[in-house]
Parts: sequence; structure tokens; C-alpha cells
Amino acid sequence: MTRHSAHSFARSILWLLVPVLVTACADPLADLRGEIERAKARPGGRIEPLPEVKPYVSVEYTMAGERSPFTPGTNLEGAGGLRPDSDRPREYLEQFPLDTLSMVGTLTLGSVQYGLVRTQDGLIHRVVVGNHLGQNDGRVESINEANIGVVEIVPDGLGGYVERQAGLALSDL
Repeated sequence: MTRHSAHSFARSILWLLVPVLVTACADPLADLRGEIERAKARPGGRIEPLPEVKPYVSVEYTMAGERSPFTPGTNLEGAGGLRPDSDRPREYLEQFPLDTLSMVGTLTLGSVQYGLVRTQDGLIHRVVVGNHLGQNDGRVESINEANIGVVEIVPDGLGGYVERQAGLALSDL
């Protein structure tokens, strides 16, 4: 490369770099400053006042001697004070959950109709109306060829008890 061509090459490079250098020296925040000036030139608006803050008024709790609203009370009024009889002697079939017992038939001797109930161990027991079975104070209410009607006394979840209809249906052997 000759001296003249090297000088010409340097000049070409310089002419290419001049616009880049001029642009780089320009203010990079010029657009932002222009936007700020336009925002300042707009007319201002009215700001709504803050709502009035009312002072706190304390109230004295006067029910300290009453039952706490956070503990369940007894639900005696809904069920007439219904409760299981804890003094009653327990019958043999009351040790089994009701869903583990099954009705396998009926038996009539004279004027008395018996329901035949099988336990999980395969033994069959006779029950009459008034007998108790199941673990929820179940009392036999009715016996017919298809089922044994039972009424259980179960907790209502509010400290009281309710009666619930249950039963044993004749099962397929």
C-alpha cells in the first residue's frame, strides 16, 4: 500500500466515524427532558381531599359473666333434652357397629316376631322391638320381613343429641 492510498483509506474511515461520534456526543436524555417539559406545560388538575378519618371509639365488653360465644353450648331446646341413657345396662349387640350387623331373616313364635341378626363372627342373634344394637344407642323400633327399623341417638355437633333413623335390610346370603 502506498502512502497516498493509506492516507486516502484513513480519510474514508474518518468520514465514516464522524457521524457516529457526533451522535454519541449528543444528549442521550434529550427525549426524556422534552417529555418532562411537555408534562409541565399541561394545565394542572384538582386533587380530591382525603376522606375524614373518624376517631376510634372503644366499647367496654359487658357480657363477661355470660357463656363465651366461641364455645359450643348445649342444644337442649331443639331435642327436648334428648340424651343417651348412660345408666341402662348394655345389651350384647351394642358392642358392634351397626354397619357390621346384617339381617338374615325373621322368626315368629306365637305372637312375637323376632328379627334375626348375624354378627361378623357368623353367630345369629334374635332381637325384638325395644332391644338395643349398634354403638350409637340404637333401639329396635320395628321388624318386618324385609328390614329391622332402628332409631339411633347421635351427637348433633353442637353439644346436644338427635335421633337418626337407621336400619338393617334383609341381606342376600
